[in-house]
Amino acid sequence: MFEKVLIANRGEIAIRIIQACRELGVTPVAIYSDTDENAKHVRLADEAYNVGGSVARKSYLDGETIIDTAERADAGAIHPGYGFLAENADFARAVEESECTWVGPPSDIMEQFGEKTQARNLMAETGVPIVPGTTDSIESADAVREFGDEHGFPVAIKAAGGGGGRGMRVVERDDDIDSEFEEARQEAEAYFSNPDVYVERFLDDPKHIEVQVLADEHGNVRHLGERDCSTQRRQQKLIEETPSPALDDEQRAALCETARQGVAEAGYVNAGTVEFLYQDGEYYFIEVNARIQVEHTVSEAVTGIDIVKWQLRIAAGEELDFDQSAVEPRDAAIEFRINAEDPSEGFEPMPGTIESYRPPRGIGIRVDDGVDEGDDIAPFYDSMFGKFVVTGQTREEAIERSKRALDETTIEGVPTTIPFHQQVLGDEQFRRAEHSTTYVEEQLDLE
Repeated sequence: MFEKVLIANRGEIAIRIIQACRELGVTPVAIYSDTDENAKHVRLADEAYNVGGSVARKSYLDGETIIDTAERADAGAIHPGYGFLAENADFARAVEESECTWVGPPSDIMEQFGEKTQARNLMAETGVPIVPGTTDSIESADAVREFGDEHGFPVAIKAAGGGGGRGMRVVERDDDIDSEFEEARQEAEAYFSNPDVYVERFLDDPKHIEVQVLADEHGNVRHLGERDCSTQRRQQKLIEETPSPALDDEQRAALCETARQGVAEAGYVNAGTVEFLYQDGEYYFIEVNARIQVEHTVSEAVTGIDIVKWQLRIAAGEELDFDQSAVEPRDAAIEFRINAEDPSEGFEPMPGTIESYRPPRGIGIRVDDGVDEGDDIAPFYDSMFGKFVVTGQTREEAIERSKRALDETTIEGVPTTIPFHQQVLGDEQFRRAEHSTTYVEEQLDLE
């Protein structure tokens, strides 16, 4: 195992990795921007180094400075967390070529899965069902028109170089194709430095279900069950839960084994998430997230397996020491992303100072956060500053416990998404598990 690990991130995920390092006897090394000099992750680390200015591109996205800092700190490995450089294959390759070990999938695997058309082809070759669509990037709006004429509208134009809803446009009719094609390409270039897009059938009322996997360098691949991430807005996840209330045991087993076998045949290594859309009893592959996910916590809650520690252990060359039969998810878990946003104002980020902060306590409640009372929510980074993960023996118990946890929470100084979460928990469509990815925008009144 490594003696030191540099954490190329900030906030709650940096703290999550610090905790895993401590439990493995590894010294955690933090980095920080000018704005984050007194941030919680800096206060908790054994060592911390400034890597540049407040804007992310001058600090947390400055791969060369981060690698130089890791070598200066004599760190044996770099863990990227999620976001920032976590899915940047060029950065991963630079780490591999340095004196440090990359904690994540190898750069060539990241490259394959990072380009969405390559990923679709790769998974289709292993027998994983994919949404009908083009297997190569398209060059013109006419290609979208031809696809729509053949498969019907609506269709989705998607960025080939990334996901998360960025660079995606849904085309409802032929008249919109030219403008939507150009806007998708422009946004794809802005977010992923790659203007390539592809087109696929648009599922109008799907569930978003993903499978957590772990794979070591010795050919062992395990899945840790599935997560339902259907409560989202503009393809941005807001609430995640496991198990998915949409699946029965037979469907669950088939989906998870499909994901496990697909990444095994693709030669995947380390932690990853295989994402699917599920509609009318059928599931379709959409992408592999080659990193730790925000919502990994719900999988940990029901399996008892520490995914972040296994990321580090796999990177150090260790072999998974449990069989698939030993993974027996129990109970139900729900994760709530706590963002400094105002749901009534279109989820507008609202940076500021946390004047009062009392997170929930009690049985079945886990709090992963990146702030303490008196800390600032900076305007330069993502507005999510914490996550509440609530576990119950059943989904119904987890929902009732979640209501209690959110009611007991006090956060003053910035608006948060807690009122939104409370509204969802009280909504009958959510409680009956009849919601889909369109639920928040089409069914809820957030004003």
